[in-house]
Amino acid sequence: MINQNNNLGRKKSHRKALLTNMAISLIKHKRIQTTLAKAKALKKFIDPIITLGKDRMKMRIVFKKLNNKNASVDLCKKISTTNLKCKGGYTRIIKLGNRLGDFSEMAIIELV
Repeated sequence: MINQNNNLGRKKSHRKALLTNMAISLIKHKRIQTTLAKAKALKKFIDPIITLGKDRMKMRIVFKKLNNKNASVDLCKKISTTNLKCKGGYTRIIKLGNRLGDFSEMAIIELV
């Protein structure tokens, strides 16, 4: 069986903290610039959380995943209500090209 998640060169606890912080930043700013690998990993992480945010009764689970009250409330009240009719695909990844320093692929991830 093939491992389906991208480890991003980090241990589990560091990867979870990274994705949580990036998700909070995405909710706060609606658009962030990062590497393509991190953007793809964040898309897999944030889309199920937005789906959970549609149901008001699951706000506690959203808070458990994000560990930030302001981001959880913002997600459940503002972002999830605008995406009630969508069945998925709440984020969009736009490729930017390569970074000059280390030539890694850069991308913008934004909420649709």
